[in-house]
Amino acid sequence: CSGFPLSILFIVVNEFCERFSYYGMRAVLVLYFKFFLHWDDNLATAIYHTFVALCYLTPILGAIIADSWLGKFMTIVSLSIVYTIGQAVLSVGSINDLSDHNQDGSPDNVPLHIALSMIGLILIALGTGGIKPCVSAFGGDQFEDDQEKQRSTFFSLFYIAINAGSLISTIITPSLRATECGIHTKQRCYPLAFGVPAVLMAVALIVFVAGSRMYKKVKPEGNIMLQVCKCVGFAIKNRFRHRSKQFPKREHWLDWASEKYDKRLIAQTKMVLKVLFLYIPLPMFWALFDQQGSRWTLQATAMNGDFGIAVQPDQMQIVNPILIIIMVPVVDSLIYPLIKKCKINFTPLKKMTVGMFLASMAFVAAALVQVQIDKTSPVFPAAGQTQIRLMNLGNVPVTAQFQPQLQSVHVAPKEAVNYMIFKASELQLDITSGSLNETHLLEGLQEGKRYTYAFQLLGTDSVSNLILDNVTSKPEEGQNLIRFINSGVSTVDITLDDETVAVLPPLSASNYTTIPGGHSRYAIKSETCSVLSKKFGFGSAYTISIDDCTQGILNITYFEDIPPSSVHMAWQIPQYFLLTCGEVVFSVTGLEFSYSQAPSNMKSVLQAGWLLTVAVGNIIVLIVAGASKLSKQWAEYVLFAALLFVVCIIFAVMATFYTYVDPNEIEAQFDEEEKKAKKDQDDREKEAEADSKM
Repeated sequence: CSGFPLSILFIVVNEFCERFSYYGMRAVLVLYFKFFLHWDDNLATAIYHTFVALCYLTPILGAIIADSWLGKFMTIVSLSIVYTIGQAVLSVGSINDLSDHNQDGSPDNVPLHIALSMIGLILIALGTGGIKPCVSAFGGDQFEDDQEKQRSTFFSLFYIAINAGSLISTIITPSLRATECGIHTKQRCYPLAFGVPAVLMAVALIVFVAGSRMYKKVKPEGNIMLQVCKCVGFAIKNRFRHRSKQFPKREHWLDWASEKYDKRLIAQTKMVLKVLFLYIPLPMFWALFDQQGSRWTLQATAMNGDFGIAVQPDQMQIVNPILIIIMVPVVDSLIYPLIKKCKINFTPLKKMTVGMFLASMAFVAAALVQVQIDKTSPVFPAAGQTQIRLMNLGNVPVTAQFQPQLQSVHVAPKEAVNYMIFKASELQLDITSGSLNETHLLEGLQEGKRYTYAFQLLGTDSVSNLILDNVTSKPEEGQNLIRFINSGVSTVDITLDDETVAVLPPLSASNYTTIPGGHSRYAIKSETCSVLSKKFGFGSAYTISIDDCTQGILNITYFEDIPPSSVHMAWQIPQYFLLTCGEVVFSVTGLEFSYSQAPSNMKSVLQAGWLLTVAVGNIIVLIVAGASKLSKQWAEYVLFAALLFVVCIIFAVMATFYTYVDPNEIEAQFDEEEKKAKKDQDDREKEAEADSKM
């Protein structure tokens, strides 16, 4: 097909479906840990990065299996089956009704869901990591030696398929997660969010197998990675055996492998180790980069996602692939040529240093955003404390005073004062209005809880009720909580969008009802009166007082229990922009540099080393986040930014001592020496043959 093997179509489609499956599942993973398995932020982040690290450790295993045993085709097929099973198990594990036997909306056997989820994720890590080093190389195998241009075009298409799968899945799966589904109770639809990626992985496997007869399958010829490891191991062991001073030193420690391995392999290994040495600081970049899917997604849950349409917190991750598509051509065709015109020697290692610096600045930006979020976050009672607010449901002002801890508080009609903090003990409340002067004893206050003391003056008397506000944290995932309180004198039946919420006696309050975040409005009805609600925003909680009717319109009063998130998600765009710019000049340049500095037969060794830096980076997140014990998230962002900045300086110093080489020239010298040695050998054999005839 236009000079391309038809088989590559199956490979490109397979890659699109597989990347859709992986990134779609990963986009919602940290929220699944937090809101379905109910893990805290730190545990959810730790398990997320453990999973990502495993995904980047298993490529080494996949490369060894493919090159030494099964070959690329059978490795891809076998591990894709494992991958598909893992996605299916994860999807089943997220079904709430699987163990919700009492139908109360919560799983009765949480360890079962955790076990299924962990088994699924381990299988996914084995699958996605195992096939990672095989698929692109298998695609390259389909071309003949004289199809270099077509092979280059294939890799471009392959890269587009990766980003297209990532972008589309990051838009779709968070939307699927945000929908509600369930047999007995309606929940966030994680089974669908994980089920669709499972189906796409099954499609990827079917498509790949369908092209089986068209593929050119190269038999495994042994793993160069193992040869390099054996060469290094023998050199170390041989040097240790000959550590006595009676043995002369050698120019390089790898030269101690010359007794067993040829000079070409030793020279190639030296070049590879020089590059791998430069890889040592690189994991710190990935430690920051991969927090897009964990800490930054959790940060977005406390922000306002109103972009005209409601944007889910996990959908903000699409900013990265969108910016990559924009920035790669801009940097290549505009930024780099301008730098070159300024006669600045912007070497690959300098580019990577700049990329690390930009990633560090991205976390400074994230810290600044977090500070603003913390400023607008409500304060909840600590241990030994309780919070109380006063709510005046009547039409006359009231003066209230807590004894003996607080000055007088003026409460206007149809208003509430902010929550006040007290020690969790009995309080005496004096209420004064005109000739009314009453004392109320507030008993049984619990530690760490919020209360609303609602009251209403009726002539020379008052009625009141102490209500437990059973919310001690901001609503999750940007959702809102609303409840109703009856300020009338008779029982009312309240419906929300024609669904009954509660039947309320006078001055009693309903339980909180969860509604989605966004700009939707709801029909509130009581008896024959109704009214359209306000827009609640994201992450708010309101108490709505049901008053009387005026010409069929229900009079209501809003009391803000928890303010909606006021920091917009758009403020995350600068940190995504800085991180993406860092990725473009770091990741793309790093791979290009590595390939240019390595022998042609050792590209896979460097690819494995590069992927290993990603795995180590995710392990660093676990170590730093676990050891820092910082109570403020912005401080953790600053810590990571500082660590990468220090590593950036270390890398810049290491880069100044690096000498660029041309592996092709070195290999050409060995080819010339081998030809000369072979020619000399042939000449000696001819001379020996001539002598024997004489």
